[in-house]
Amino acid sequence: MYNNIIACLPYKSSFLFVDNVTALSDNGVTGEYTLKPDSFFYEDHFIGNPVTPGVIITEIMAQIGLVVLAIYIMMDDKITTDVVISKDSFPLLTSTEVSFFKMVLPGEKVTVSSKKEYFRFGKLKCKVEMHNEQAELVARGVFAGIVKNALIKKQK
Repeated sequence: MYNNIIACLPYKSSFLFVDNVTALSDNGVTGEYTLKPDSFFYEDHFIGNPVTPGVIITEIMAQIGLVVLAIYIMMDDKITTDVVISKDSFPLLTSTEVSFFKMVLPGEKVTVSSKKEYFRFGKLKCKVEMHNEQAELVARGVFAGIVKNALIKKQK
């Protein structure tokens, strides 16, 4: 239902970590991502025993839990069609505090849920959790950031 917002994300396919947005409001977001077994980071992390690096887990949580939500909040009319992100836009992650509880392996599907703590002066702060397909907590954290020059309407 909200997947048109994925087109607003300023990432190319090799670094886009959002497959599906399942819930979205001014107060939070839930989305999913399945880790591709042929992703570039598995080749060397770890040789013969691939494990998703913590920095990638953090990036997945930030893209779904912070950037998707920030773009949605910044939309005036909350319509997710005919909106694109400006070519001069970029998300800035200003702070994170993440705790890791489980490994994520190639091919696993994860679900990220985020709850807004505040959005003011252009800064969004959220509590974000990631769960695996067995509903086990993978990671939990607090994320804050801003999106500069975010949205423009498509000209018809």
